[in-house]
Amino acid sequence: MKFLLFIAALLVILFLAYIVSNGKKKIKVKPVVTMIVLQLVFAFILLNTEFGLIVIKGVSNVFDHLLAYAKEGIDFVFGGMENDGMSTFFLNVLLPIVFISALIGIFQYLRILPFIVRWLGALLSKVNGLGKLESFNGVASAIFGQSEVFISVKKQLPHIPKHRLYTMCTSAMSTVSASILGAYMTMIEPKYVITALVLNLFGGFIIANIINPYEVSPEEDIIENVNERKQSFFEMLGEYIMDGFKVAVIVGAMLIGFVALIGMVNSIFEGAVGISFQTALGYVFAPFAFIVGVPASEVVQAGTIMATKLLTNEFVAMMDLAEITSSLSSRTVGIISVFLVSFANFSSIGIISGAVKGLNEEQGNTVAQFGLKLLYGATLVSLLTAAVTGIML
Repeated sequence: MKFLLFIAALLVILFLAYIVSNGKKKIKVKPVVTMIVLQLVFAFILLNTEFGLIVIKGVSNVFDHLLAYAKEGIDFVFGGMENDGMSTFFLNVLLPIVFISALIGIFQYLRILPFIVRWLGALLSKVNGLGKLESFNGVASAIFGQSEVFISVKKQLPHIPKHRLYTMCTSAMSTVSASILGAYMTMIEPKYVITALVLNLFGGFIIANIINPYEVSPEEDIIENVNERKQSFFEMLGEYIMDGFKVAVIVGAMLIGFVALIGMVNSIFEGAVGISFQTALGYVFAPFAFIVGVPASEVVQAGTIMATKLLTNEFVAMMDLAEITSSLSSRTVGIISVFLVSFANFSSIGIISGAVKGLNEEQGNTVAQFGLKLLYGATLVSLLTAAVTGIML
């Protein structure tokens, strides 16, 4: 049954990508099939083998230690609140982003991250049917995040054609930033965070290959180094620390606004029709939850979480998932958890277009024009990741 559901999910997801393709006759089947197989292999290794368990435990332990170190800094500043039992989501989940961001800055300064990004990008370009620039951008997105990643290609940004820009933006919206992984791991099981991170990278290339197929000539497939002003170590460190704090505050502000709005809309909707707005959306998303492997008895609850993520963001959805986890099967929790680990939501359209516009206004306007199609593609990536996970649980 699981196998049949997976085949059905795969056909539906790929068909939904195909019907909006801007070059149906240009679609390259071999890279798509290759990457689906790679997704299955990596999902099996990470979720069902001893080696995968070792990898996940290793990564999880690293982040456990990092979060413990972050807590020392948080306790120093907010220790009084912690001692009085007033520990909050902002302190426990968001503020550790500041420390993780600082570490990313250090590895960037030491040229370790650029080396990893370029090596992995070159390797991926051999199998994904896309250019080196898109491959580089996909790996960089998983480290730097959906807005910061475009800084790494800012010299080339004015010259990137619309079709290549769409693929790059799809990668940015489909993945998540390394600085925020620790926050996710405090809310859902680390193995699902790591699995989603790997699968989404390939999923972004798969969906982009179908929705937006094209050829890249060797002459235009060049990755240039960005000649930025050389910073001192402590200047760089201060900048990354402040960037991390800005991310924490922005996410916190979005949560305040979205949670409050959902509460208001739910109250109005429930008074008018007898069920909450989120539950109503749950029925809309229920068929998608079913085909990716959620048991029939839990599809409305799962669909509600999926819809919440799309309309608000992954943090709001993860908080809602935590509240009902005890009433769901472990299979459903796993499938929905990997679905949530991405930036595919309406607010990300503004975040990505705004980030690009800050570097190049014309290209930022281009991103805004295909914003809904971008979200459509990134959501299909999340569904594909959920379907692959479903067959492994």
